[in-house]
Amino acid sequence: MTEKQKRDQGFLYNANYDEEILADINKCNDLCHKFNQIKPSDREAQTEILKQIFHKMGESVYVNTPFWCDYGYNTTVGDYFFANHNCQILDGGKVTFGDHVFIAPNCTFTTAEHALDVEQRNEGLEVALPITVGNNVWIGAGTIVLGGVTIGDNTVIGAGSVVTKDIPSNVIAVGVPCRVMREITEADKERYPHYTGE
Repeated sequence: MTEKQKRDQGFLYNANYDEEILADINKCNDLCHKFNQIKPSDREAQTEILKQIFHKMGESVYVNTPFWCDYGYNTTVGDYFFANHNCQILDGGKVTFGDHVFIAPNCTFTTAEHALDVEQRNEGLEVALPITVGNNVWIGAGTIVLGGVTIGDNTVIGAGSVVTKDIPSNVIAVGVPCRVMREITEADKERYPHYTGE
């Protein structure tokens, strides 16, 4: 079994010296570099590069530079996806974003988890655990989402959170580690002032 096959089946694998894996990473890193050099106002050119990076991409996808991704082909983004500056996706495992996902600056999604055993870790062994983000999710600035996590629909993750476990739908969650604070309710429609035209 190749290292890539081990990775894709959830086993410990070694990405450090495997030519196939390194070639995949180099290809994606070069595409990200090319993307990051494009003038920010040239959204059309950016979109063409993103189509080459992501496995699947919905409509109205906007990503602000700089952006980095390990493989790209393991990441799927839905419609109306927005990632602000300095988004990083370490997608050795599958990373799936639903529709209407908003990601604030300086967020990291990392499927990579290194071995806890020191001998295995020093050998370079790691595992890739999937990440799933539902529809209508807002991820606050500086958040880190770890592998093996699912974030439910309509949820808000507060700034600076480290998401280590699943977060349900329709909640506000925040902290290190990230925990549910409360459900989102109809009262939240009045959270911010509305302009009435008067």
